[in-house]
Amino acid sequence: MSWIGVDWGTSSLRGARFDAHGAVLEERAFPRGILTVPKGQFDAVFAELFGDWMEPAGARCLISGMAGSQQGWREAPYCACPAGPDDVAARLTWIEAGRIAIVPGLSCERDGVPDVMRGEETQVFGALQLLGIEDGVFVLPGTHSKWAVVQAGRIERFTTLMTGEFYALLRQHSILARTLPADDGALVDSAFDAGVAHALRSPGLTQSAFSVRTLSLFERLPIADRPSYLSGLVIGEELRSRGLGGDAGGSVVVIGADALTRRYERALGRCDVRVRTVGAAAGWSGLWNLARRLAA
Repeated sequence: MSWIGVDWGTSSLRGARFDAHGAVLEERAFPRGILTVPKGQFDAVFAELFGDWMEPAGARCLISGMAGSQQGWREAPYCACPAGPDDVAARLTWIEAGRIAIVPGLSCERDGVPDVMRGEETQVFGALQLLGIEDGVFVLPGTHSKWAVVQAGRIERFTTLMTGEFYALLRQHSILARTLPADDGALVDSAFDAGVAHALRSPGLTQSAFSVRTLSLFERLPIADRPSYLSGLVIGEELRSRGLGGDAGGSVVVIGADALTRRYERALGRCDVRVRTVGAAAGWSGLWNLARRLAA
């Protein structure tokens, strides 16, 4: 039996082929997120990009991410928290019985308001396996950052913060856009740190964000530093909203691409929070973890 893992997101599509022990034999990536696929064409796109991997007898595929959303291949109902790998494996939505399945996302409620994730749960399960732990706080930065609390290998609860999306909105569609350069450029550490520090001591982003304009107006923030400063503001606001600031202490696991995890590691360090980072391998490890349960 051969297994394939696919991470099908909003803007991108990645796949991996595993050996019998879960090692990745081959990876593929395409700019074919769910928003690029016409309705009713998901099976055709999948066959075009991964059909050769599915040719051997007994080949199976697990798909995580937004392919299971209302806009995706087929809606996979959310699995309620607390949930671990066994709970998720029992709630798969099969596209082709015994052959292709979509991993359900997770849902939780806080103060009567629901929250959801799709794909991040697989990364958390993979990080647990890679690090050999069963408990912790996991941070998954991105357009919609997730903070998940895990106990005994199960995701107990999580919170979503629209950090990356707010950065894009302020960067492109606010009055601040007029003061920013066309490109973000490389991260300027000092400007990023200043943004984080200002956010942590401010009452909220609606106030602190205006500092980009005023510091620019009084020529106290070079134009090349401004994107880094704004990035520090929105990430600092995320940490402030999580109750971090000053000497907060504790530890977290940050899962994501190097560029983003570096920023979070730097910002969390200002709060005296210890950080371990895990990259893209977490997603593949998580899918293999689920595949092993099905094979058993």
